Amino acid sequence: MSKIEPYAAPGIYDPPMYSQAVKVTGTETILFIAGQVAYGPEGAPMHAGDFKAQARAALQCLKAQVEAGGGTMANIVKVNTYLTDIRHRADYGPIREEFFGKKMPAHTLVAVTALAAPEFLIEIEAVAVL
Repeated sequence: MSKIEPYAAPGIYDPPMYSQAVKVTGTETILFIAGQVAYGPEGAPMHAGDFKAQARAALQCLKAQVEAGGGTMANIVKVNTYLTDIRHRADYGPIREEFFGKKMPAHTLVAVTALAAPEFLIEIEAVAVL
């Protein structure tokens, strides 16, 4: 059974929303989950122009991927989130908390000029250990 320990180095700011670092020991399985977006059943973008709906859909896809691999959201140790508009950051925090709780694993959030389809406003990728 793997042991997952979030931490921050002494003297380094430890933000309340995410972990600065995560140490994993005793693992045999690592899941590398590609960027998840708000895809419909046929692969078409969903929720055009609705950031909150897209964020929830992308996180639901992420949750489904980690569960299909044999884990839970608690097994995720690293998340990268890409937004096409940094102003959505404020809306993302509470939605992210619905899936990860008050403090999520190590996390990077960046703004990008575009994603794979112009309708996508958010993409989320992750690494999980089981």
